[in-house]
Amino acid sequence: MLQQLTIQNFAVVSKLTLDWRAGMTTITGETGAGKSIALDALSLCMGCRAEAGMVRSGAAKTDISASFDLRQMPEASLWLQQQDLAGEEADECIIRRTITKDGRSRGYINGYPVPAHQLKSLGSMLINIHGQHAHLDLLKNERQQDLLDRFAGNDSLLAQVASAYRHWQQSQKAFEQATAQQQATHDRLQLLRYQVSELDEFNPNDGEFEQLELEFKLLANAVELMASCHTSQQILSESEQDNVLSMLHQVQQQLIRASEADANLQPTLALLAEARIQLEEAASELEHYAATLESDPQRTQEVEQRLEQWLSLSRKHQIQPEQLASCHQQLTTELAQLDNPEQQLEQLQQTMQQAEQEYLAVAHQLSAARIEAGQQLSKAIVAEVQQMNMPHTLIEFAISPAKPSAQGADTIQLLVSTNPGQAPGELAKVASGGELSRIGLAIQVVTHTTQSTPTLVFDEVDVGISGPTASVVGRMLRSLGSKSQVICVTHLPQVAANGHQQLFVDKLIEQSSTETRVTLLDKKSRIRELARLLGGEQITERTLANAQELLLEA
Repeated sequence: MLQQLTIQNFAVVSKLTLDWRAGMTTITGETGAGKSIALDALSLCMGCRAEAGMVRSGAAKTDISASFDLRQMPEASLWLQQQDLAGEEADECIIRRTITKDGRSRGYINGYPVPAHQLKSLGSMLINIHGQHAHLDLLKNERQQDLLDRFAGNDSLLAQVASAYRHWQQSQKAFEQATAQQQATHDRLQLLRYQVSELDEFNPNDGEFEQLELEFKLLANAVELMASCHTSQQILSESEQDNVLSMLHQVQQQLIRASEADANLQPTLALLAEARIQLEEAASELEHYAATLESDPQRTQEVEQRLEQWLSLSRKHQIQPEQLASCHQQLTTELAQLDNPEQQLEQLQQTMQQAEQEYLAVAHQLSAARIEAGQQLSKAIVAEVQQMNMPHTLIEFAISPAKPSAQGADTIQLLVSTNPGQAPGELAKVASGGELSRIGLAIQVVTHTTQSTPTLVFDEVDVGISGPTASVVGRMLRSLGSKSQVICVTHLPQVAANGHQQLFVDKLIEQSSTETRVTLLDKKSRIRELARLLGGEQITERTLANAQELLLEA
């Protein structure tokens, strides 16, 4: 609920503080006095466009603040928490807007600077402002659809329809892309089948290339290696004379005799003994290695051919030979995924068709809910409109099939007949401005329980209404005020009298300055203001009596 509005240096207001109450507050005043000044200031707090011309002449900036009680506004409280904009007092919210004389504006929520779009987001949860031409919004089909869905409480169904529609569109896109890519897939399949068949026949294994390289190196050098081993064996031990081991033995024998004369040769003898052991082990190892060597021209040719195939296939696939086995596996996997494209296309088509059926099913539920709600809402609107001097009014929501969308598969039109024997037609073609205004007001009365905004603002929505109809409108607005906070700018005494409280706006002109004032009227002042609205500037005993009667009837 709106609690307080503070305005500084805005248009013709230098400083103004308004405290708002629950119920219905009416605002009246002379023509040109600025009855809508408070509503214009509120609109700025709700994120409306700011202009330099709004700043009071001679002032540096406009400063407007609006405070709200959030105790009955869980949606707004949750939004503030989610945006990290909650104030120190959880049940209170203060919105502020400043405008400099050069047109720059800033918005604040609970002291935090915010862009205008966040003011609009929060403002839509706090206040619903209906200007003099707000009823024209009813002429739009999307507004009529939104009105019906809100009344029906279709939020859950709308979410299901939107989700099903997205799934349907995504599956349809996947099917269309797969169809377009079918030829490219066919060409790729032909290549893959050839490549995999070739590699299957070759059958490369991990680590095989490295092993073949090593084996080929040994086979290619087998003769040379065998010759080297034979020569080395001869030198070490197998030569009949002058082999290393026999010569080492002779050295040992010489030093053994010499060590008998000088014991200092014993360490040298020990080293020679150790060397002999090492040489004997080396000779044994060499003999064992030589036994493993053999010259096999046939095997050498086989290994060489296998290596050439590895290198040829690797060049064909533009990879290193060591990567050929993994390449084979990757191509085999891709072939398995792409093989049988007709079956995959059929699966995508089935998925698309199933998604379409799921969408149509939930869209049908939404259509049924709209038809039922349309009947209920039209009856309720007619009941209210007929009280406003439109006794022959007929209203219906025409719901017809339309191209499927995320909002359903319906076209919704609000059709109206205001004269006997006249078939219901489009609202824009049938209803006059005054009739449209009354229908819009009736809709507000009927649908107020489906609106989450606790404060309703009406800016001269009663234009074109007078007499008994004005009294009915006043009572309707007062009834709204018993459930929501209602603020109504009006020029009709019958409407003004129905307010739980009344504000009077006048303009004070002093020398070269103009000031707009807003005053909360007491009972006596209120009777005089109602009398002025009834009879003009000449207030008589009769108009005063009529004004008092209006207050008593409210």
